[in-house]
Amino acid sequence: MLGTVVFALTWVVSALDTPLKTVWPVIVALVLVVITRRAFWGLVIGAFTGSLILCNGNPWQAYLELFASHLAPSLQSSWKVGAILFTLVLGGFAAVLNEGTGLQAMLHFFVRKREKTARRFQTAAAGLGIICFFDGLANSMLVGRVCKDMAEKCGVSRVKLAYIVDSTSSAVACVAFISTWIAYQLSMIKEGYRLAGRDINPYLMFVKSIPYNFYCWFTLVMLFVSILRRFNPGPMQTFENGARTLNAAIEEEPKRIKGNVAGMYTVFIPLITLILLFFLGFYLLGSPGPKWPVTVEKVTTAFGSNAGPLVLVLSGLIASCVAILLFPRQKTGYLLQGVLAFYEGVRSLMGPIFILVAAWMIGSVLGELKTAEYLSSLMSKTNAVVLIPSLIFVTGSLISFSTGTSWGTMGILFPLAIPIAATACRAGDPAWQDTYLQISTAAVFSGAVFGDHCSPFSDTTIISSISCGVEPHDHIRTQIPFALITAVITILFGFLPAGLGLPPLFLLPMGALFLMFLPTVLRWFRL
Repeated sequence: MLGTVVFALTWVVSALDTPLKTVWPVIVALVLVVITRRAFWGLVIGAFTGSLILCNGNPWQAYLELFASHLAPSLQSSWKVGAILFTLVLGGFAAVLNEGTGLQAMLHFFVRKREKTARRFQTAAAGLGIICFFDGLANSMLVGRVCKDMAEKCGVSRVKLAYIVDSTSSAVACVAFISTWIAYQLSMIKEGYRLAGRDINPYLMFVKSIPYNFYCWFTLVMLFVSILRRFNPGPMQTFENGARTLNAAIEEEPKRIKGNVAGMYTVFIPLITLILLFFLGFYLLGSPGPKWPVTVEKVTTAFGSNAGPLVLVLSGLIASCVAILLFPRQKTGYLLQGVLAFYEGVRSLMGPIFILVAAWMIGSVLGELKTAEYLSSLMSKTNAVVLIPSLIFVTGSLISFSTGTSWGTMGILFPLAIPIAATACRAGDPAWQDTYLQISTAAVFSGAVFGDHCSPFSDTTIISSISCGVEPHDHIRTQIPFALITAVITILFGFLPAGLGLPPLFLLPMGALFLMFLPTVLRWFRL
């Protein structure tokens, strides 16, 4: 019924001479993602409606054009094929580490003293989340599963643990140099800049945008402020008081938590292998001519080359093989168990891969409809250049919170935000244009992570609560105060002053200092 209504309205829109045609696929995709909670179908149907408009309402021709003109070219791109393969490979890599025992050994090693156990435990859990930088969803499953049994013994509520787990999942994966996100992020960056008429190296642009990814950085700062200063706004304080009371009641005498270093190598060696191969592969395959001596120019050239897809896939495959070879030998057939774990990890990421392909299709359709040019013309009539990064962040936050999908949000926003930003800063000098586009790129990422961090429809939010053994409702209502405070700081100390030209090296410390003193300020006003 819903599909019939959408297609009927699309036929009406395609017959009219109205600017609504250019933004109709975006409207359809947003509405369907919100209603169905299915990013893939929202993006696919949005792309089809755009193709239907381009084909003047002919459904069969629109169907053929969707695959021939908007899907097939994407699958001929080495970057995009590499994005698919690397995402699948790293999903398998994360699953192999998940099935091992190295992470449990690391947690017990760091929480091995009884003094100040609650704070030590929370810090160790946060550190473990940062170590699991390679995948947001795997982070949520791994850290929650490893830590939940120890939380109450250390006087920490499970909802606080869920907040720690969720805050070190998407926020860390989004700024990590190597993760299951990076391939998708690079493909979206390349698509957005292509629509803006700019030829850039997506990995270099991603690296340059990292300092401007204010929401992710301030989320991590807020996390450690919460741990070190025992800052628990809203209902979180009630849960924490209850956990400390329960801990005092069951604690008859101090007990030491035994440390154990056995098995930690099964995590560290594969991760170090992945990182070293990544940088070494880029340098060896990307830099022309003699490789030695190493110079800054050669390194810059290497990361600006087209070696990215091959390096990503090879480093992921080799690191996965190392992880399988180091799989715990507790039972016979450990290699087979490692291979099966890898297979399950690959299979678990097939859904996100379909979202990635759907995002490419709707991006291609929007490019032909000249959606970004239309929105840019509207934006250029206002004096909102300073506000555009903040507006991109707010828009992305609303979309991601309403839909629960960070990847879907990127797929919707990148084809629009980057061309709009490119048009808005066209009058500035080239150096400022590059900086402004880096800020806008980071604003898309930050907005996408906001919803992934606290939306009731987000898979990482739900998995974080389930893996920690708490109700999703309790996790969401205790986490939203942290997310909203961080979002406000992101605008006031991040995207708004960055739009005025202030550098991130100044803004990040200022925002961090404000967050550090925020608990004291709130206590002064008894809030």
